[in-house]
Amino acid sequence: MRLRPPRGLRVRLVVAFLLVSALSALITAALTFRQARSAILDRTQDNAVHELRAQVDSLAPDLPFPPTTQDLRNFTLQLDRAGTSRDWRAAASYRGGPPVSAPGTARNTEVPAALRAAVGEHGDAVVRQRVERDGTPWLVIGMPVLYGDGAGDRRAVSGLVVYADFSLDGDRADIAALVTAAQAGAVPALVIALAPALFAARRVLRPVRGLRNGAEKLASGDLGTRLPVTGHDELSDLTRTFNAMAAHLEQDDAELRRMEATARRFAADVAHELRTPLAAMSAVTEVLDEDAHSGTLPADTADAVLLISDETRKLARMVEDLMEVSRFDAGAATLHLDEVALRTLVEKTVQLRGWRTPPGRVVVEVPDDVRVRVDPRRIDVVLANLIGNGLRHGAPPVVVRARRETASDPRGPGGDMLVITVTDHGSGIPDDVLPHVLDRFYKADAARARSEGSGLGLAIAAENVRLHRGTLTAANSPDGGAEFTLALPLALPRPEALQAPETLQAPEVEGGP
Repeated sequence: MRLRPPRGLRVRLVVAFLLVSALSALITAALTFRQARSAILDRTQDNAVHELRAQVDSLAPDLPFPPTTQDLRNFTLQLDRAGTSRDWRAAASYRGGPPVSAPGTARNTEVPAALRAAVGEHGDAVVRQRVERDGTPWLVIGMPVLYGDGAGDRRAVSGLVVYADFSLDGDRADIAALVTAAQAGAVPALVIALAPALFAARRVLRPVRGLRNGAEKLASGDLGTRLPVTGHDELSDLTRTFNAMAAHLEQDDAELRRMEATARRFAADVAHELRTPLAAMSAVTEVLDEDAHSGTLPADTADAVLLISDETRKLARMVEDLMEVSRFDAGAATLHLDEVALRTLVEKTVQLRGWRTPPGRVVVEVPDDVRVRVDPRRIDVVLANLIGNGLRHGAPPVVVRARRETASDPRGPGGDMLVITVTDHGSGIPDDVLPHVLDRFYKADAARARSEGSGLGLAIAAENVRLHRGTLTAANSPDGGAEFTLALPLALPRPEALQAPETLQAPEVEGGP
């Protein structure tokens, strides 16, 4: 089972604090243990050497020189009796001979070869060595016996070396007690360290939590969010930076909203003011068109009249499109629902635009029994834009199909959907154009100074579909050509709930149809 690291910052801070406390306690305990262990062993060794030196100095003067083996045995026997407090066992060696122990002892003194070599190498120095026998630590001492009058440098090595060994099991017990005490104190120390760890984590996380809540408010649109600044540490500096950022965002948002509202009002006002003169111009151009077609005007004048009439109609359509967009932006667009046969609605759209001739330009593959509750005028605008776009920028025939789809999640807001596809047989939409084809004023060929459309048709179609709580998407058909997919929910909300989405805020537009 793989262990995952703690995810919460609070848990991480507490764990890190406890780990630092535990590491500090462990290092302190290790250093203390090392010093105490060395002090205990050094004290035991120094006391043992001192006691052995005192006994040797007391008994050695009575030993005849050169001593025999029996003399050495008697000497070590006296040393064993004198060392009952430490229970050492002594041995003696004269001029490099084998160590001799007292007769009848329960054990003989085991003198390591390395210790004997060290004694011979150092001459008059006392040599100590710790060894382990059957899991028990032992201390072995090698002490040369000196003779002379005690005047320091005039004392000489007699050739007699005394060895003694004794168990350090009691000292090991003391050291083990130190380890046990350190282990017993570690758990309370960690428990005690938990309180300051929680306190420190709380002090650190309180401003962090405030920053998180402030960021969530900013993300939800509350740009007036400000956080209280306390202290003079790094977190307080971060809070000041957050407040400065929020203030700049609020200022920039207000400026952008003001500029956007001004631009929308300007477009709406211009479109509104142009409607009256355009209406008069359209009436005049209709009369002039009749004269131009009747042949009563000279040829050059007739061509100029027809050109002006065509441009006037384009300008009138653009103004109407701008007025429609302004209504969407102002939230003033509403639906007038009616239950209609979908095939009849599509056929009327095609017939009114004169797309029946030549035959085969538009193919309608919609079942006769499909009925839908929509705003016929707005759906007519949507279908006219999609079919007209296919005829102008694609290639005929443009095929209109419809089908019913059941939503994958019946609990979703859409429920069952009516899906209408409009497919042409042109070269399709370039990949770099596809994401922007429904944007306002977007044209695939940016170099075109003039075009028949205003760049608002597909955007208005998308707004009308969104008003029906549907979706409009553009893609390329697998068989070639562009394919627009219109999805409408079959179960629409009540008419009073079908208002324009409040995603765009703009001033109200006075006048207009």
